[in-house]
Amino acid sequence: MNKTRILIAVAVAVVLALVAGVGAYRFLSESSRMAEQSMLQAEGVVVAATNISLASTINPGQVVVVPWPRRNIPPDALRDPKLAVGRVVWRDFLRGEPIVESKLVTAGKMPGIMALKVPPGMRAFSVLVNEVVGVGGFIIPDSRVDVVVTTSLGPHVGQVSKIVLEDIQVLAAGQIVEQRDKKAATVNTVTLSVTPEDAEKLALAVHDGKIVLVLRNFIDNAVVTTTGVDKGRLLASRLAPPPAEAQARPRRSPAKKAPQAAQPPPPPPRAAHDVLVIRGTKRSVDTFQE
Repeated sequence: MNKTRILIAVAVAVVLALVAGVGAYRFLSESSRMAEQSMLQAEGVVVAATNISLASTINPGQVVVVPWPRRNIPPDALRDPKLAVGRVVWRDFLRGEPIVESKLVTAGKMPGIMALKVPPGMRAFSVLVNEVVGVGGFIIPDSRVDVVVTTSLGPHVGQVSKIVLEDIQVLAAGQIVEQRDKKAATVNTVTLSVTPEDAEKLALAVHDGKIVLVLRNFIDNAVVTTTGVDKGRLLASRLAPPPAEAQARPRRSPAKKAPQAAQPPPPPPRAAHDVLVIRGTKRSVDTFQE
């Protein structure tokens, strides 16, 4: 009985192994066939052999032709490397990325590096800074900054500081468009990427006041609404109250003396009477008052 069960179990295991082997063979065969069909449906596309940075001129060693599935080929991808060599790129290419016409400057035209870096719909605005305003030289291309303006509200009103622009991209620092090392450098100008409306605000801020750039975390894009600060609010929390003995005390009016009670008139003088007193042979006059 035990031998029969063992034989049945072995037979079942053999059958399952055969079924698994046949399934694996069919799967591999189908995968190979699909790969061959995919290769047959592929087409040669020009791709970047290395990383190509903004404003670079493509040389022959930076591009190569590789097979690419036809259904995934970008519409404006280049097929001939001769069409890419000598062209200037206005967007970065990563290694293995197809070279597309939309990321290349029109042949024969070179508008300048900064014009290539300005995003569509944005404007480049350069402002003068110094070492302090430039956060000690740590504002570099692609940093994110806020713009604070200090200006006066009128002839009879003190100055006020207010954040007017937030999360602004830095396109260039001085003449540096890309940061190629990790060293801080002091620059004289910072070029910001702003919308046309923000460009108007920034122009007015530069003309009527003094601006300061505040460096912010690269991934922090939260917009914070502030009310601004004037000199009164700036110093309110720092002014110490006057000492207790120096505080002005209210003046006390001198106490008025209570009117003295009127003195009663002196009593009228009493009438005097002389009385003759006879004591034996002696006589005397005694005076008596009422």
